Amino acid sequence: QNETSVTEFILLGFSINPALRLCLFGVFSVLYSVTLMGNALVFVLICLDYRLHSPMYFFLCHLSIVDICYASNNVPHMLRNLLGQGRTISFAGCGTQIHLYLIFALTECVLLAVMSYDRYVAVCHPLRYAFIMNQRVCFTLAAVSWAFGFLFGTLQASLALHLPFCGPCEVDHFFCEILAVLKLACTDTAANKVLIFAVCVCFLLFPLALILISYLHILATILHIRSAAGWHKTFSTCGSHLIVVGLFYGNAIFMYMGPGSSNSSGREKVLSLFYSLVSPSLNPLIYSLRNKQVKEALLKLQRRKRVFHS
Repeated sequence: QNETSVTEFILLGFSINPALRLCLFGVFSVLYSVTLMGNALVFVLICLDYRLHSPMYFFLCHLSIVDICYASNNVPHMLRNLLGQGRTISFAGCGTQIHLYLIFALTECVLLAVMSYDRYVAVCHPLRYAFIMNQRVCFTLAAVSWAFGFLFGTLQASLALHLPFCGPCEVDHFFCEILAVLKLACTDTAANKVLIFAVCVCFLLFPLALILISYLHILATILHIRSAAGWHKTFSTCGSHLIVVGLFYGNAIFMYMGPGSSNSSGREKVLSLFYSLVSPSLNPLIYSLRNKQVKEALLKLQRRKRVFHS
């Protein structure tokens, strides 16, 4: 009888003084700009430079798309909230945020595992690399990553949004994160939390295990490389991916599978900031600064720009 039809939610965001909010607005705006420009630059470089038309950069291109979409789903509304605007969000808008958040997060989980398999084949089976990682295989792996993210993201979002909500409608977060929204449901959400945990096992622990197995094989192969140039090339490509994997999976497991993962709103906000801003802004920097081919493609693009303007 106390249940009402909820039409909108209130995003509490960050409970801090106005001066600090303006400071955070400036910092987050810079990080969001870096995310958009950095990932867009990586995407453009890969599309324009034929030397980057390889499986590794094909998957990196998809990772850049995921990061741009992921950040754009959450950050603009958070920036408006920091300015004292946009604290309310419609039920449909909240559902869209949850849905897209899950799709992009789960897609990135699978995509990072696919990228580790690509590195495994490149290092451990270099003579068969072109045959194994052919164009059809690359397109299939990318399509599977997006399909899994869409299917399981849609399943979780649908089950969460069909729960009854009766107020208060204050989401203790800066966007509609699924755990924060589940706290407002007027019914038992144990089944939803079990599903979230099961999906985490499938999309976090299982891919992480595959990644670790791939890099154990890569490490065993590296130990047989005698040339310094071979060591440097292997570490420059695999090291970048390992950094991204460690940051992404480590924080995801801590957030969704750690003890008390559904009770600490402060921890959820901090870790969500990492996913929404820090990780997407670091990915292009990590790959470009540590990768010789990407830096050469950037220099080539700059020279082409100077010639065009002259």
